[in-house]
Amino acid sequence: MSVYLSDRVQKVKPSATLTVTAKANELKSQGIKIVPMGSGEPDFDTPENIQKAAIHAIKNGQTRYTAVDGTPILKQAIIDKFKRENNLTYTSAEVMVSSGGKQVFYNLCQAVLNQGDEVIIPAPFWVSYPDIVLLADATPVIIETGLEQDFKITSEQLEASITNNTKLFVINSPSNPTGAVYSQTELQALVNVLKKHQKILIITDDIYEHIRWGNDDGFVNIVMTDKTLKNRTIILNGVSKSYAMTGWRIGYGAGPENIIKAMKKIQGQSTSNPCSIAQAAALEALSGDQSIINTMIHAFEKRHDFIVDALNEIDGVECSKSQGAFYAFPRVKGLISRLGLKNDIELSTYCLEVLNIALVSGSDFGAPGYVRFSFATSMNNIKQAIEKLNKI
Repeated sequence: MSVYLSDRVQKVKPSATLTVTAKANELKSQGIKIVPMGSGEPDFDTPENIQKAAIHAIKNGQTRYTAVDGTPILKQAIIDKFKRENNLTYTSAEVMVSSGGKQVFYNLCQAVLNQGDEVIIPAPFWVSYPDIVLLADATPVIIETGLEQDFKITSEQLEASITNNTKLFVINSPSNPTGAVYSQTELQALVNVLKKHQKILIITDDIYEHIRWGNDDGFVNIVMTDKTLKNRTIILNGVSKSYAMTGWRIGYGAGPENIIKAMKKIQGQSTSNPCSIAQAAALEALSGDQSIINTMIHAFEKRHDFIVDALNEIDGVECSKSQGAFYAFPRVKGLISRLGLKNDIELSTYCLEVLNIALVSGSDFGAPGYVRFSFATSMNNIKQAIEKLNKI
């Protein structure tokens, strides 16, 4: 009965991507073959050197509690990564390890947000951002974008969204669900606005940092664009996407010492330390052979090019090319109309129940009229999905 539930939990909804996966698995259990295009999970196995590091940790008794914010050796590897790849310097007190990138964002919101605070979130957004903000009793403020502006907000939109209550600005590049990547010039325009509003904190979600292609001049985030923002920016990252380690649940964050300390306090009273074995695996991921990244990028780029071209051949579908992550995010308003459906939610249901294709509706990402296809799956699955769509 809802009378027993908190107002807080009733304000949020289940994760859309996890819900689609659960529905697809339910149909699979009934013997129905589902083409998996919903989950943002690389179809590669975790590299063998990382697996061996975890096995070694188990055999050597690394099965006890660690420090709440991660083992010192893993934190040092994260510090080294930021210096080596991003030219950013952090101390041990300015980084922490969590059970996935989602927990980094959750810890931050719990640590810094109060009732009445506003959090600016560009749409399309990762499905959990607004709900995690709501769980902290704060208010999501959504900036809408679309296909015509490559799913990226402008400095004018950012400026117009800022109020006296704005506490946090969220940016995700490369983006889930669109694959959009902000250039340094585009980031600088946003920086110019943020420098006028010194009380606003920033979180940059860099979880897809390494998964990029096309005319790429190298990864850049908002702190790398202007290091004067470093004292009020939290970087979110992790090993899930770049190293095919989604189930290992290791994310990490870096930012001002006082904020990281507060996030550590939240984690200490919720989950405590991340899995000790997964931390040993993450250490090898960050410090060991990096060839898996290029292998996956090559495959993802090939799949991207195929699915974007194929989707654009379908009547009522418009899909732009992206520069990173592993998602296609087409506008499907014409297809919805052609099938006599009401919206993208009905279309995603139709795709799952009639075509047996699992994908996620754009409304769940704050973008009605779109759907998200994950191409973190085999080319064979992608071709099956396109073949089914071409028949409707």
